[in-house]
Amino acid sequence: MKNISGFGLVAQVTASNTFPNGFSVTEFADDADPLDTPDLEVAESAMGLNGDMVVWSRPQGIEISMNVIATSPSDDNLDVLLSANRVAKGKVGARDEIGIVLSYPDGRKAVLSKGIMISGPIVNQVASAGRYKTRMYRFRFEQITKSN
Repeated sequence: MKNISGFGLVAQVTASNTFPNGFSVTEFADDADPLDTPDLEVAESAMGLNGDMVVWSRPQGIEISMNVIATSPSDDNLDVLLSANRVAKGKVGARDEIGIVLSYPDGRKAVLSKGIMISGPIVNQVASAGRYKTRMYRFRFEQITKSN
């Protein structure tokens, strides 16, 4: 029997300037997918005037999103990372190069490197149910290495 449980997932996040020693993300949300990634497009195609198909490959950033429990230690650290990398008038961003090691409960690992944080919530949002909304942080990476 194959056990496909995600219980025990850990993400170890490092950021070159803000968190060089890193921190663990373990407080994943209950009302949104804890870890998600869109399908990666690895090729494009088109059809010429007379029906000849042409194809080409182009690189794509590898995007992931993590949904964490609001006000948890994981959220606090990700919020610091978001704020540090935000730019504004009179504010220079940290320009962190981010790496994340995903450790799955079955022993598999995915190492994402040469990344950036691309979005996250700047304030706590409140749902109509009266609780804080789950906080989604999105990242994009240049490289991934997977191992069993």
